[in-house]
Order: sequence, then structure tokens, then C-alpha cells
Amino acid sequence: MKNLENNEQKVAPYAWYALGLLMFIYILNFLDRTIIYILFKPIKEEMSFSDLQLAILGPTAFVICYTLLGIPFGRLADQGRSRTKIIAIGVAVWSLFSGLTAYADGFWTLFACRLMVGVGEATLGPAAISLLSDYFPPARRATVTSIYSMGIAIGAGLAALLGGQLAQYGWRTAFMIIGFPGIIFAVLVYFLREPERDKELTSKFELPPPPPQFDQTDKSEINFENEIKNPENIKSAQPQGLFSTPFILLCLGYALLGLATNNLSIWGATFYARLHKFDLATIGFFGGILTLAAGIPATLFGGVIADWFRQRSKGGRMIYGSILSLISVPFWLLLIYTDSIPLILLANGVLLFAALGWLGAAAADVTEIAGVNLRGLGIAIYFFSVNIAAYLIGSNLIGFLSDKFGATENPAMMRYALLVCPIDCLLSAVCLFAGSKTRRD
Repeated sequence: MKNLENNEQKVAPYAWYALGLLMFIYILNFLDRTIIYILFKPIKEEMSFSDLQLAILGPTAFVICYTLLGIPFGRLADQGRSRTKIIAIGVAVWSLFSGLTAYADGFWTLFACRLMVGVGEATLGPAAISLLSDYFPPARRATVTSIYSMGIAIGAGLAALLGGQLAQYGWRTAFMIIGFPGIIFAVLVYFLREPERDKELTSKFELPPPPPQFDQTDKSEINFENEIKNPENIKSAQPQGLFSTPFILLCLGYALLGLATNNLSIWGATFYARLHKFDLATIGFFGGILTLAAGIPATLFGGVIADWFRQRSKGGRMIYGSILSLISVPFWLLLIYTDSIPLILLANGVLLFAALGWLGAAAADVTEIAGVNLRGLGIAIYFFSVNIAAYLIGSNLIGFLSDKFGATENPAMMRYALLVCPIDCLLSAVCLFAGSKTRRD
């Protein structure tokens, strides 16, 4: 048995190359997706947009196609279509339209470009995680998805750093420089090899035939057979399904947490520029450094920590997620209400760690709950839930409240709009903890 387990844990060098390339693609994904947030100020000044219009142009336009198309692209990934080709086409599409954003001349052309960025990026998540699940054994999946998820921290960090610096040359220049080069990497991922798809998980844990009937003297052999092959002992390996209570609570819990964490990047730069009068270069520099310094270890070690929790209790990864949600509450309140720069940096760093530390855990849990044949669909539904909450509901709600409270004229009123975030973190902690109690493994 040990030799079999050791063989299953071996990973081919090509798998690590695939992981590195997909992580780099994810960096491009988040770089193109989030650079617009730090450019909100110059876009608003040139186009005279309201905060609600910025929210619609930034996260909302992007997420409409990103979420709607994520589920069918997830099904394509499950149904034997080439996942590498799906990703390659997506990279080319989003890179092209990210660059074309530079030529937008009004609200609707900006909106159209952001829609098409969402179309392209919808291909990546389900197909990439499905690929990685076939490249690596189950015991490493949370760690691997955490390494892959470092692309979020690096991409968002580079978006802040580069966006803040490139804003000096105009927001249009920033989109041209960031967008068009991604087409080159579409070619690399197009030629990435498809791994052999994993067989249905249940076949690996097939129930044995009924044991032979022994007489009373052979009872110890029956007990031994039951201890090794009893269905209860392998029950935890069976997927619980996409309509199960743990899956629903996982999607709800991480959707609430995603609403808070994503709005740190969506509205953070605007909040600091208005309330604390920081210039974009300063916001971009500190925002980028903090995102890289807190985000990379969070995504890298978050999966390892989550796997450690999983080994020690049922639903351990969801318990870990609930802890991160709970920790976020006081630091959100500190970030919103303090005027001290050191405390702002501290709160921002902790929230960035918490914002990225759960990504590997969530994705690994989804693949286990959904099962092998529904992984891509499960990931797509999970992404749909988080992105609808974060980009469609959360960003627009905060933009609406900001306008309603008159935050453009009175920046301090933006604090009240951002109170949505700590409230959602608290609700997330409750949902994830409750979900952990329904897990079988």
C-alpha cells in the first residue's frame, strides 16, 4: 500500500512546467483585470463618470461575461475538449481587448472592451484547475492550487505598481502596454500538453465483493476484513455533489468573503486618494509592495496550512477559511476609521493576506466535493458565486452608497459605504464554519 501511495505522489517535471506557465497566465489575467481600478481617478476626471459608472465599467462589465460564460466553459473542460486550446483562445481574446481599451472614446466603448476581457478570462479558471488536478495527485492539490493562485497576488501587485507609474503617461498608455503583449503567451499555452484525465474517483475506491462466510472461529478475520474494507472507512473519499449542503455553504461563505476582499482592490485606491490625499504613484507603490509581500506567502502557504487543517479535522479547510474571515473583521474596521499611516499599512497587509490565503483551500474543497467528472463545472459555479457577489453586487453597492452619501464632495462619507465589507466577513465566518460541520472528510 505504501509503495502505491508513493507512486501516486510522484510528479513529472513537465507538470511543474505546466503549473509555472498556468500561474504566469493567471498573473496576466489579474494584471489585465485589475489595472483599471488604480486608473479610476484619471478615467473619472477625463470622462466625468460617477462612482456607480466606474463600478459598472470596472468590475461589473467584466464580470457579466466572466460569470455567465464560466459555467459553459467549465462543462467544455469536463466533456473532453482540449483545455489548453480553450485557455489559449481566451488569453488571446482578453489580451487583445485589454489593449483596445486604450482607444475607447466613451462609456459604451469602454464597457464593450471590458465585456470582452471577461469573455476571454472566463476560459481560464475551470480549465486550468481541471488541468492541474490531472497533473498532480489529490494530496497536493490545495498546495498546487495555492501556487497557481499566487498569480492573483503577483498580478494584482504588478497592476498597482505598473498602473501607478504608467498613469503618469496617461491611462490609455497603461492599457496598451499591459494588454497587447499577452497574445504572445497565448501561443505558449496553446502548445501545452494535455495530461491524461483522471478516472472517476469512485472507481479508485470500488467496494469489494462480500466477504466469504466464515465460521465462529474465523471471526477475527471478518473483523479485520470489515476494518479494512467497510464502506464507512472509504465513505469520505466519495464526492458529496454540487447540490450538497457543504458545497452550497462553501459557495455562499466564500462569496461573502470575496465581496469584502475584492472591494479592497476595487475601491482601495479611490478611498486613499480621496480621504488621505495620496497620489496614484504612492498608492500604486505601497499597494503593489504590500500585495506582493502579503499575497505571495498567503497564496503559497495558505494551501499548505489548509491541508494541515484538513488532516486534523473533518472540514478542516473550511474551518481555516472561517478563521481568515473572522480575523478580517477588526482589521477592516481599523482600515476604514484610522488616519494613522502605519496602522493603514498594517491593516492593509493583514487584509491582503486574509484576502488571498483561502484561494487554494476553496478550490481544493470544490474539486473534492464535486468529484472528478464535475470538477470544471464545480469550479465554474464556485467562481460564479464569488464573482457575482464581489464584482456585480459588492462593487455596485459600494459605488451606489458612495454616491448616495456624497463621498465625492465629502470623502469621509465613503467610510460608511465600506462598512459593507466587515459585515460580510462576519457572515462569511458563520457560513464556512457551519459548512465545515457538514463535510465527510
